[in-house]
Amino acid sequence: MARNLTVLEVLLLIFFLIVLAIDTFLLLLVLENPSDAQFIPQCPEIPESERIDCVAGQVVTEEVCRWQYKCCWKAVPSIDVPRCFFPRNWGYEVSSGLKNTSKGFTAQLKRLPTPSLFGDDISDALLTAEYQTPNRFRFKITDLNNIRYEVPHENINPSDGTANTSDLSYHVKVTDKPFSIKIIRTSSKRVMLDTSIGPLQFAQQFLQLSVRLPSANVYGLGEHVHQQYRHSMAWKTWPIFTRDATPTQGPINLYGAHTFFLCLEDTSGASFGVFLMNSNAMEVTLQPAPAITYRTIGGILDFYVFLGNTPEQVIQEYLELVGRPFLPSYWSLGFQLSRRDYGGIEGLKEVVHRNLRAGIPYDVQYSDVDYMDGKKDFTFESSDLPNFTNTLHKDGLKYVIIMHPGILHDSSYQPYVNGNKKRVWISGDNGFLIGQGYPGQAVFPDYTNPACTEWWTTEFQEFHKNLSFDGVWIDMDEVSSFLEGSDHECEKNSWNFPPFTPRILDRLLFARTLCMDAEFYGGFHYDIHSIYGYLMARATDSAMKKVFSNMRNFILSRSTFAGSGKFAAHWLGDNAATWDDLRWSISSILEFNLFGIPMVGANICGYTKNVTEELCRRWMQLGAFYPLSRNHNGPGFRDQDPAAFGEDSQLLISSRNYLTIRYRLLPYLYTLFFRAHTLGETVARPLVHEFYQDPATWDVHEQFLWGPALLITPVLYEGVDRVKAYIPDAIWYDYDTEIAIGWRKQLVEMLLPPDKIGVHFRGGYIFPTQEPNTTTTTSRKNPLGLTIALDHRRQAKGELYWDDGVSADAVTEKKYILYDFSVASNHLQATVITNNYMDTDNLTFTDIRILGMDKQPTNFTATVENHSISNLYFSYNASSKTVVISGLTNLILGKNFSIKWDLPVSDLEKFNCYPEDPTASEETCRQRGCLWEHTTAPGIPACFYDTIANYAASNIQYLPTGITTDLTHLTGPESARAASPPWDTQPPSAAKAAAPGPLSAEIGSLRLRVVYHTENMLQFKIYDPTNKRYEVPVPLNTPPSPVGSPENRLYEVKIQTNPFGIQIRRKSSNSVIWDSQLPGFIFNDQFLSISTRLPSWNIYGFGESEHTSFRRNISWNTWGMFARDEPPGYKKNSYGVHPYYMGLEADGSAHGVLLLNSNAMDVTFQPTPALTYRITGGILDFYMVLGPTPELVVQQYTELIGRPAMVPYWALGFQLSRYGYQNDTEISDLYDKMMAAQIPYDVQHVDIDYMDRKLDFTLSTHFQNLGPLMERMKKNGMRFILILDPAISGNETRYLPFTRGQESNVFITWPNTSDIVWGKVWPDLPNVNVDESLDHETQVKLYRAHVAFPDFLRNNTAAWWKKEIKELYVNPREPVKSLKFDGLWIDMNEPSNFVDGSVRGCSDETLNNPPYMPHLESRAKGLSSKTLCMESEQILADGSRVRHYDVHSLYGWSQTRPTYEAVQEVTGQRGVVITRSTFPSSGRWGGHWLGDNTASWDQLRKSIIGMMEFSLFGIPYTGADICGFFGDAEYEMCARWMQLGAFYPFSRNHNTIGTRRQDPVAWNSSFEFYSRDVLQTRYSLLPYLYTLMHKAHAEGSAVVRPLLHEFSNDSTTWDIDHQFMLGPAILISPVLDSGTFDVHAYFPRARWYDYSTESGDVSTGEWRRLEAPLHHINLHIRGGYILPWQEPAMNTHSSRQKFMGLIVALDDKGEAEGQLFWDDGHSIDTYENGNYFLANFTAAQNILQIQVMHNKYLSDSNPLKVGYIKIWGINSTYVSQVTVTYDNKQFMKSFMSDPYKQTLTIQLTDEIISLQKLTEVTWIHGGPVVPTTLMTTMLLHPSTFTTKATTTTPFPTSTTTASTSTAFPITTTPFPTSTTEVTSSTTITDSTTPFPTSTIEVTSSTTIIVSTTPVPTSTTTASTSTAFPFTTTLLTTTHYSPFCYYYSTDPKPHSINFHKFS
Repeated sequence: MARNLTVLEVLLLIFFLIVLAIDTFLLLLVLENPSDAQFIPQCPEIPESERIDCVAGQVVTEEVCRWQYKCCWKAVPSIDVPRCFFPRNWGYEVSSGLKNTSKGFTAQLKRLPTPSLFGDDISDALLTAEYQTPNRFRFKITDLNNIRYEVPHENINPSDGTANTSDLSYHVKVTDKPFSIKIIRTSSKRVMLDTSIGPLQFAQQFLQLSVRLPSANVYGLGEHVHQQYRHSMAWKTWPIFTRDATPTQGPINLYGAHTFFLCLEDTSGASFGVFLMNSNAMEVTLQPAPAITYRTIGGILDFYVFLGNTPEQVIQEYLELVGRPFLPSYWSLGFQLSRRDYGGIEGLKEVVHRNLRAGIPYDVQYSDVDYMDGKKDFTFESSDLPNFTNTLHKDGLKYVIIMHPGILHDSSYQPYVNGNKKRVWISGDNGFLIGQGYPGQAVFPDYTNPACTEWWTTEFQEFHKNLSFDGVWIDMDEVSSFLEGSDHECEKNSWNFPPFTPRILDRLLFARTLCMDAEFYGGFHYDIHSIYGYLMARATDSAMKKVFSNMRNFILSRSTFAGSGKFAAHWLGDNAATWDDLRWSISSILEFNLFGIPMVGANICGYTKNVTEELCRRWMQLGAFYPLSRNHNGPGFRDQDPAAFGEDSQLLISSRNYLTIRYRLLPYLYTLFFRAHTLGETVARPLVHEFYQDPATWDVHEQFLWGPALLITPVLYEGVDRVKAYIPDAIWYDYDTEIAIGWRKQLVEMLLPPDKIGVHFRGGYIFPTQEPNTTTTTSRKNPLGLTIALDHRRQAKGELYWDDGVSADAVTEKKYILYDFSVASNHLQATVITNNYMDTDNLTFTDIRILGMDKQPTNFTATVENHSISNLYFSYNASSKTVVISGLTNLILGKNFSIKWDLPVSDLEKFNCYPEDPTASEETCRQRGCLWEHTTAPGIPACFYDTIANYAASNIQYLPTGITTDLTHLTGPESARAASPPWDTQPPSAAKAAAPGPLSAEIGSLRLRVVYHTENMLQFKIYDPTNKRYEVPVPLNTPPSPVGSPENRLYEVKIQTNPFGIQIRRKSSNSVIWDSQLPGFIFNDQFLSISTRLPSWNIYGFGESEHTSFRRNISWNTWGMFARDEPPGYKKNSYGVHPYYMGLEADGSAHGVLLLNSNAMDVTFQPTPALTYRITGGILDFYMVLGPTPELVVQQYTELIGRPAMVPYWALGFQLSRYGYQNDTEISDLYDKMMAAQIPYDVQHVDIDYMDRKLDFTLSTHFQNLGPLMERMKKNGMRFILILDPAISGNETRYLPFTRGQESNVFITWPNTSDIVWGKVWPDLPNVNVDESLDHETQVKLYRAHVAFPDFLRNNTAAWWKKEIKELYVNPREPVKSLKFDGLWIDMNEPSNFVDGSVRGCSDETLNNPPYMPHLESRAKGLSSKTLCMESEQILADGSRVRHYDVHSLYGWSQTRPTYEAVQEVTGQRGVVITRSTFPSSGRWGGHWLGDNTASWDQLRKSIIGMMEFSLFGIPYTGADICGFFGDAEYEMCARWMQLGAFYPFSRNHNTIGTRRQDPVAWNSSFEFYSRDVLQTRYSLLPYLYTLMHKAHAEGSAVVRPLLHEFSNDSTTWDIDHQFMLGPAILISPVLDSGTFDVHAYFPRARWYDYSTESGDVSTGEWRRLEAPLHHINLHIRGGYILPWQEPAMNTHSSRQKFMGLIVALDDKGEAEGQLFWDDGHSIDTYENGNYFLANFTAAQNILQIQVMHNKYLSDSNPLKVGYIKIWGINSTYVSQVTVTYDNKQFMKSFMSDPYKQTLTIQLTDEIISLQKLTEVTWIHGGPVVPTTLMTTMLLHPSTFTTKATTTTPFPTSTTTASTSTAFPITTTPFPTSTTEVTSSTTITDSTTPFPTSTIEVTSSTTIIVSTTPVPTSTTTASTSTAFPFTTTLLTTTHYSPFCYYYSTDPKPHSINFHKFS
């Protein structure tokens, strides 16, 4: 008997059994996976981005990862990054090597001994690879031993034959272990796919393959709501498994299954696509490697890879495989209306009627399940429905019905019965599987069963007999069931519950569908589920072909698969009325175009939720451009058809408008669908497909294109009317205005008010159109049209496909018309490619619109089939640049036709296209792409640019501080695709090859940067952003960041497009002052050209060239600029380069423009008016200042480039020089003679004569006493300036300047070597005797030494140069040779070379003779003529190497600064530098003389122009060589030049060796008198001139000014260049012609005082004839100004000790103002250091006030004595009292008052009155008013005033003597005709005869009697006791006393009051 076990025993037994079970299980595991124990994972440092998840999204612990899965583990903070990831040694290996086949190769794969993730791993697999086409590769991985499910796709057929591998665009590499495959693009060697990033996994129900990608530009995969078109690669996993789910954001699998993605590799457009032919549930993970991982749960891995040069080509390759989309019926492109539950047939009728009444274009009406009887397929509820459909058809509408797969499980329901008979249902374990559909319990057709298709077809045929529908909408075809699985619970097996479930919605395969183990004719639901919709659409298509026979059908399917587009359109499912859904619809529509289903759209206005008016309005606007345009909503929600919101609603009006636009464009849309059907192109197209070269388009998903050319920019956000829109790189025309928009290649803010969205035509395309109507049935009968949107080349192309709109065989049988349209060379050609359709509506093209016609066309002619047609009418709108051609009646559809026109170009609009060769032929001209028109008119180019642009402006960014813009060459590689014509298959590179640049290499991409530096100054710079080009290393004074406020800016800038241009407008006048939207903008490597319109003909500046007038002659004139040793000559480029001009506008406002570029260039003016710059290198860097007055322009310009240096006071004295002094004795003698002649004289120059053999820093034996002479002369107040040349001789043995320079590496060298570039200049060889009788060339060859040129751009050169200058000043080795100069004169610094290039010649042809040679004096010889080789190398301060080619014109500029610094350092004083070669900002360190001029009247006259130009250039210390440098001066000319030169800021008489002396003491005593007289006047006015120089230095004011500077509102002054002004107050009117003794002078509106007579009157702006005897120059003082002056002396050292005076020249209001700047005259930076005196003078209401503004210089011990105050223009009454306030004390002073001349002279010499303490002078009038009619004014005619002179002989006949103590200037006539004595007597008697002789005595009497009688001629003498300055001018009726004078015709004596106060 058995006993009962105890509890303990039972527990032990249980424990034993448990342990036994565990051991058994572990043993089985070991036996099953014997290799797992040995597997060691290889876990190198794998970047996070490249980790492939080992657990497919599951969460596991480190222990499970490492020990169970044997994977790698590394924790990271981000939950997205896998922690558990595959090692490198997982996967498979190639077990038997590759075996080649006729189609590719195969390989057997063996699973590596690794753990199993999900069980049932397949150990042996087979790789099959096929080179299917040159652009398609297939690789398939299957089970080697077992057949697995493969997608039954009718397009995938086994390929026959042998693959041709010779033309493959790819090659393949296979790695054996672990197995991986690489697919490599042959052309670029880029790896497109690389599976080595992760292991192959191949189990029964888990297949995985990872692929590394070349870029993160991934598009496609679906169906999901992706929110954006380009995928995020940030660890996103997307499930793919068809599902009836509401579209919403997130990784939710929706209705379709699309495993295809496209990858754009880079900006070349190279792209590829990958398609996995697998219909099982799967997920796809994208990660940032970038890489993609497919994980699927069944079938096989069947990959297709498609290559294309563009994204579009990839789509075409893909659709070549899966099938191209169907061609829709024309009517299906119309607007479609739908909703679920209209509330019965009556509700449906009402909706239709109200939309028809509202005039809504509308073609298709849908019915949802509510039309059915009990929601059963093939039934309808209302008996009136057939009648309703008939009515629709009568109205031209179509009717589409819904069908779903759920067939009611009811034996009384005939379709069910019929299906049962054929056993067409999906089966389960217990018969037909029953689920839940719309009608209730339902069975589902098995479309894999051929019998099912037959049944389905029969049912449609029968149903169509009862209801005349036109299309079918299939829904719920995922397949969807309202029950999970079926009416029975799904069995728990591996089909329904696989070991791995992708991350699908609900993570349950049979959610809202049938059980996965449901059986189909073709397999299990597990495999077939995702192709159910595809199969149903295919069956429906088969049925419709039976129903509609020869007509196209229309099928709309919710569920889709690869290839569904062959049969069906698609809508995006049951969206919601939300702004998100509106927005997201665009990405989905673009994706379905990738998938080959272009007929796609979302439910407009949303399916669920009540839509708002705004949302629906915006959705209708967008939906009008969905390829499938259908408004549909669900049950229970408000009506949302367009008419539902009221007849006057904005929604209805807007909907009607945009649907009308859609209908107008339907021919274009239809043509796109034809191309999609025949070529596989997309219809709704992402911007990246057309503009892939622009990375900004890669992400755009809120805009799209129709085809290549219609840009749609909708409003996608609530409550906004401004949209961030990207405008791609093309010309775009606004649909409504037809105007080209100003944006290109940029993100913009587009204004889109409530009724508008963005619709834009792309330039270069032709859009076929048709006059719209409310249905396509009626609109197809209307006339056709063309909208031609021209591109930048004025070209366009397009197509039109036309058929009957419905025939099924239209394409296959070619029963259609296909047009090719093109516009080129002003010719529209419409060519019929195919014409097999006879249009029954007799359509014609009646409306042709051309957009972007930049010029007015003429001479339109048209032909049809080569027959001319008449009655052609056209209109041109210049503002919109559109042409409308009307009156067309014969352009019949199906016939070839053409229209031609001319685009005449006026002469003024012709811009030279062949500037390098004026003799270019018509053939060469046209080869360049230019226009030709023969002309004999001078200047007008025969070869000229078309207005076709070279560059397109894009990405225009208007910022608060400026503008940035990208410029793309329109034939360059970056823009070739964007600019290519439509339908063009030409590769992008071909465009460039077809049109090579004419002059050097084109720069493809440029950047424009506009900077608003200040309120009156801006910069616009065009440069290459990718390759650094040379930029001028001249520092400018721009603020570090823009300053000022936008509202106060004087300017507005606009970037123009189509073509590109910069427009700058002055705000105040609206004047456009710069407009470069002109032909011929070029930016090549060695040729840059830009033109601008000018606001007027009034342009001044550009230098240095000799100009015949100050205002440029803009009648087809060209001036070159390139520094050159070239004496002034017409149109010859001389020493300096100043690419700067000042322009006057129509109202007198002024602006200045600087081009900061130092390369050789020229500028051409033409009377358009326009200006063209042509430059040989560098960049375009413009600066503009806006004044608005000319004087402010100069100030602003010098603020930019740097204010001029302040010259020492002595530098304003007269200066003498000569090349050819024989020795120092000659200079000493000259000095003594000048002193004897009492001619003021401050500075002596010494030319190269002083040098030993013309070597810098040496002293000739002939000048061995020069040092002591300089010391002697300087003790008397004289100053010395020595010359230096830059060239340093290299032929000397002990020449320190060279040896030290060589040691310091300061000389210009050949590139990349230390070899010096040798030239020849002045230095002679040692130990040679120069035969000076030989010609120059021979002397250079025989005697000139080799010279090196210092590179002053180098930092170390300045130190070397300064040291040499220091030793010139103080010679440490031979002190006796020290030369204590005060300034330096640097010459030959262009640099000048007496051999061209170098002694060995030049080697770089392209630099020395560039492709474009500007109009230079050396044009025939090359740039190296008279200078260095252009390839010579120089070093900038930052160490960068530059070519002399670029910096040549900076040589003088670079030498001037170190020279100026050296002068100041060695002298310790301000000093001065005079330089020959200049560049903008040279004035900061030097003055300038106008070069080696000629002793001629012509150059005398032009010197005024030169001075005025250099005032513009910011170099006020300027003058010409007085009396000329070359040639023998002539007496009269030299006398006149001395008069003029006395008012040059830099007043120097200089001439050359071999010519006669021309200094003032080289002629005769009369010449000495003239010179002394005018120089004394100069010296008197030096305080005024010095103050002007200070204002130039401190404020940038001009010193020498053209009259227009002060009177810019007086247009007469704009042309005047024979007079000029010193500052604002002195008008100088010199004699400029031989034998002339009067001057025709202009006096602008002001009061003017004759300086010599002190008399004044008012001019209203008139010409006057002024007497000008040989001794006299006319000076006039402008009323309203106060001039400081000083008693003259022999030099400024002496004159500065004299009394100061003031001339107060009152204006009509009795007011005047002035200023005095005073310092010690020689110290450095007195202004900057505050060591100066500055006073303002103002006069008003009989009070002169002196206000000290600053004083750290004058004091009681250092006074500035005031001796005289002259007040001109006072009231015509006697002054009775003058009161002076001095040192805060008032007292009365003696004065002289002349009411006739209206002058008051106050003398203060009787005591020391220092200016800093003098504060006020007041005068009081008393007595009667004296008539001023006594002042004689002889008017010859209204605009001419003449004073007749008695002088008739041009040369002097007597002698004038002046004593050395004369205190004031004395002016006399050349014919001394009176004797004037001034004695102690106070009586003055004046007797005048026709040949006057007079004696004047001054007595103590207070009355002066003047009588007039004829007396003979006599002599003039001035005694040593003269107390006041006097002027004697001989006029027929005039004499005057030293104190006062008047013109009199009255014989009666007059009394003049004279007051003296003690």
